[in-house]
Amino acid sequence: MREMPERESMEFDVVIVGAGPAGLSAAIRLKQVNPELSVVVLEKGAEVGAHILSGAVVDPVGIDRLLPGWREETDHPFKTLVTDDQFLLLGPAGSLRLPNAAMPGLMSNHGNYIVSLGNVCRWLATKAEELGVEIYPGFAATEVLYNEAGSVIGVATGDMGIEKNGEPGPSFACGMELLGKYTLIGEGVRGSLAKQLIAKYDLQKDREPQKFGIGIKELWQVKPENHKQGLVQHSFGWPLGMKTGGGSFLYHLEDNTVAVGFVVHLNYKNPYLYPFEEFQRFKTHPAIRGTFEGGKRISYGARAITEGGWQSVPKLTFPGGALIGCSAGFVNVPRIKGSHNAVLSGMLAADKLAEAMASGRAHDEVIEIENSWRASDIGKDLKRVRNVKPLWSKFGTALGVALGGLDMWINQIFGSSPFTLKHGKTDAASLEPAAKHKKIDYPKPDGVLTFDRLSSVFLSNTNHEEDQPVHLKVKDMDLQKRSEHDIYAGPSSRYCPAGVYEWVEKDGRQVFVINAQNCVHCKTCDIKDPNENITWAPPQGGEGPVYSEM
Repeated sequence: MREMPERESMEFDVVIVGAGPAGLSAAIRLKQVNPELSVVVLEKGAEVGAHILSGAVVDPVGIDRLLPGWREETDHPFKTLVTDDQFLLLGPAGSLRLPNAAMPGLMSNHGNYIVSLGNVCRWLATKAEELGVEIYPGFAATEVLYNEAGSVIGVATGDMGIEKNGEPGPSFACGMELLGKYTLIGEGVRGSLAKQLIAKYDLQKDREPQKFGIGIKELWQVKPENHKQGLVQHSFGWPLGMKTGGGSFLYHLEDNTVAVGFVVHLNYKNPYLYPFEEFQRFKTHPAIRGTFEGGKRISYGARAITEGGWQSVPKLTFPGGALIGCSAGFVNVPRIKGSHNAVLSGMLAADKLAEAMASGRAHDEVIEIENSWRASDIGKDLKRVRNVKPLWSKFGTALGVALGGLDMWINQIFGSSPFTLKHGKTDAASLEPAAKHKKIDYPKPDGVLTFDRLSSVFLSNTNHEEDQPVHLKVKDMDLQKRSEHDIYAGPSSRYCPAGVYEWVEKDGRQVFVINAQNCVHCKTCDIKDPNENITWAPPQGGEGPVYSEM
């Protein structure tokens, strides 16, 4: 291997990893507090918003605080106000609409907006750049940098043009070091740097394990008569069994577009469960399929969702920086919302960092961020729903959802509930051996309403240079065969929504094949592998999906 050139470096006051709602809000807030601060945001997607996927119904509380007066502007992305809120319980052939009056007040979407979160991030990026924030899309942060005292001093971007054999190719470009007094990690769910920092500084100590779901989404252009702008419809039940958590959404945006999505909680037990196929089955339900008759599917994507909430949020701060947004796990599961807390967490971190730098501090632990979030609106939002997820997991959909609703009512009426339940196992540990379960027979796609994974990935505009090292690392390939295949019947071939993994017979033996070029960066494999034997790492900067309206 030839000797690598020395990396160049750039210095800033604050380095932010991830141009999502949290990272961009932190950048904006820093410049609002002190325009003289130098702030850089790194984004691994080819453009801001390229890797952003969410439902999304947004509570504008964070945007209202970050950018007062935004409603008077004409170019903002908040075009569709929620006008109708519906909750359905689905059975195999019918549905029951739950009365809105029976739902706790916090479940109401009154005053919220249906949006493309990617477009929200693109809009926030323009606001940040107007204030002087430097944003570098197409640069994946792959390494945390430390000083001799063990404090974080910045990050390094990945080298470009490394060939599959690990050697620099003709287009090789060395990564750069971006150094800062403080570093904020806003990579989103199960970010690779956040995962390293949580382990290094033991940030999960005395917290419950983080819990996750896999969210799969399609965007459809539907017939005008099937469209009702502003309609928000959530459901749970069929096609999932009562012991498997999850649910769905239909959000009617402007221009006859409908976002449809399906979430499966990743603590499911049956290794034969196939989240993508459950989503396709969901669309065939009599209460759902009419929306899409005569319509056209125009986009597809998937991503993991943090679901642990109050109990599972790791310690946010470490020497030299902090976790923000979904890297910290601020999603409110029953509300199916996290972007408002992401914005608020970016603002909170920015305020505390600005105060620290104003007093001459650098590279220390700004513990004020950790000490203040639980008393903030983020903490109040998560605390009152903290028992919903564990109740659902423990008692199943029918009883668990009812008990979760009762607990939310108690919180609403009395201000709190008297207990905090634990989550217990990780999602990886929840999977059971295949011998305990039966295979599930899924129908073949019809190519009109239901589809296969590969045609779906095509709509995500996913692209990876094939002549590069595989960014999905299997720590022990023998263990993968001995356990993931032989004991659990190869669930990676089903839980991945992009068809990345497959077991194929070669020379009389089963071989694990990784089609890394299909990866949509959902990171489910990093979460659900029963042995935690797969590690997701960023590929070359700019690669992966390119979501336009997701």
